[in-house]
Parts: sequence; structure tokens; C-alpha cells
Amino acid sequence: MQALALWPAADVARLTGVFTDIDDTLTTDGTITPDALQALADLKAVGVSVIAITGRPVGWSEPFARSWPVDAIVAENGAVALVRGPDGELAKHYQQDLATRTANFARMQQVLARIEAEVPGARRATDSAGRECDIAIDHSEFTQLTEAQIAAVVALMQGEGMHATVSSIHINGWYGDHNKLEGARWIVRELLGRTLDAERDRWVYVGDSTNDQLMFEAFAHSIGVANIARFVPVLEHLPRYVTQGERGAGFAEVARAVLAAR
Repeated sequence: MQALALWPAADVARLTGVFTDIDDTLTTDGTITPDALQALADLKAVGVSVIAITGRPVGWSEPFARSWPVDAIVAENGAVALVRGPDGELAKHYQQDLATRTANFARMQQVLARIEAEVPGARRATDSAGRECDIAIDHSEFTQLTEAQIAAVVALMQGEGMHATVSSIHINGWYGDHNKLEGARWIVRELLGRTLDAERDRWVYVGDSTNDQLMFEAFAHSIGVANIARFVPVLEHLPRYVTQGERGAGFAEVARAVLAAR
């Protein structure tokens, strides 16, 4: 990882959009900081598309999709998007049809119950009521799990045929081919009518943990906020750049770099 100051200004000046994680990237101790919120507004004001992509549930994401200056929030690791219309109302966009979502939801509840029964200390995330397309086990938000416990949860999910990923706070599992990168491709197509892969070098991704590494690998302009240091030993794909500030302060640092190059 290189210091953010080494990000070439010519590359930054060509950017048209920013993808960002939410927990521990925009937020600090679970709340978006004023500097991060202002950074979102400043980016939008100069015409930069801003899309948040998170493992958080769609229900949890709704108030933020209504109030934050973002184009969309893609929740549940790419499964569903929230887009605010001109009238302020939210529209939900899903990658899977209703029949598929219903069948998968029933299967996932069985897996969730099995995890809580078989992995000592494992508990579903407190935001689980708002989840429609995945399940989540808390490992660092309100419950502390060891690396061995986290690995056991991941193994159980994968043994049930699920995709599994670890964020800074949760272990997420789901059925389907979506993920953060596929969610990014999908929302650019749905929302902007464009093909992300044709313009990927004009987008930046900002994140902080292991469930961001697919995006770190895919984007030439990938940035970790400083608290990514916690996960560096287990990351297969590191971001190209790293901020000096942690969490929301780090995201604000990225926004300042983008604005300064315009």
C-alpha cells in the first residue's frame, strides 16, 4: 500500500465516481462523522457519482439512503439497492426474483439457527430483522468472537453451499452469485445505463476490511482507510493506497484529494 499522497493527480482528475463501504469507512463507532457526511455532499456537488456498497441489511440502510447525499446504497453485499427518487421516495431494486429470494430466505434461517446452536458464542447480528437476502453473525459489533470462532462460522456457511465473507463487524452469508463487485456492475447498469468494466479506471473504491478485497483487486484506484491495518495480515488483495486518517476521517481525506484534482 502506498500513501494516498502518491495517488497521481492526473488519474484522480479523470474520476467520475466513488464506491465506498459504510461501516468503519464512512462511520466511526457506528455513526457517520460530520466530516465524512460533508465529504459525500462535496463530491456530489461537483458531479461525482457516489454509491455506498455494504454488507448491512436493506432495512438498516433505508434511513441513510433517504438522508445521505448518495446516488444509491447497495446493501447485503450486492443483493439489493436503494435509490431515492426525485420525490424523496425510496425504490428497491433486487438482483434475485421474489421466488428465489423467498426460497433462499427459508434456507438461510435454517443455517442461521444451526450456527447459533453449533458454534459457541455465535449470535445473529442485531440488525438481522432488516435482512432480506443474507444472514449475519456478529463478531465485533456487540459480540466478540475469536479468529477460531469466526473461521468456524465461515466454514459452516460454506459447508451449506453459501458464499461467506467477513466485514469489520459481521460474518455474512448468502445464496446467489452477487457480491460487492457484481453489485457495483449491476447498479451502474441499472442506475446510470453504463457498463462499469468499460470505465472502471474512472472509479475509486474505499474500504476497510476483508470483505472489501474483491473490490481492492478489481479497481486500480482502490483505497483503504488507515484502520485497515487490523486486517492486513489476512488480506490476499491489498488496496493500492492507504489514508492517514481512520474511518470517516480517512474517507474525508479521499474526498479532499478528489476535489483538489478537479
